[in-house]
Amino acid sequence: MVFTSFMEQALDEARLAAERGEVPVGAVIVSPEGAVVARAGNRTRELNDPTAHAEILAIRMACEALGSERLPDHDLYVTLEPCPMCASAISQTRIARVYYGAADPKSGGVAQGPRVFSHPQSHYVPEVYDGIAAAESEALLKAFFADKRR
Repeated sequence: MVFTSFMEQALDEARLAAERGEVPVGAVIVSPEGAVVARAGNRTRELNDPTAHAEILAIRMACEALGSERLPDHDLYVTLEPCPMCASAISQTRIARVYYGAADPKSGGVAQGPRVFSHPQSHYVPEVYDGIAAAESEALLKAFFADKRR
């Protein structure tokens, strides 16, 4: 089987989030057959919901579409390292693989901070691949925050 990255679609969601004034993070969930099941960008400000991160929204959409609280064998592409909340949701959902772009030394929960998947209470650990389109993801974030500081 040939690997196909869906990070460009996650980046598209991140760009749309930035246009809405949200922190530019995008996520895409892909089925074992290679079909996009859900895609989302951050909407915390729009929805007045601190849990409305791209990953959480995509997980909710995918679970609803599939009629299940679990997404075994599914892949998640996200432009930024998941925070602890999102990493926990990914584990609970049993997503098989996580591909993320930029590392998040300040708020990450996978390779930084609490390292949720390494914690003994993490009952399920997905495969994790980092640095996928990291430069593009970082550029979006840097441009967004530079704009906010002007």
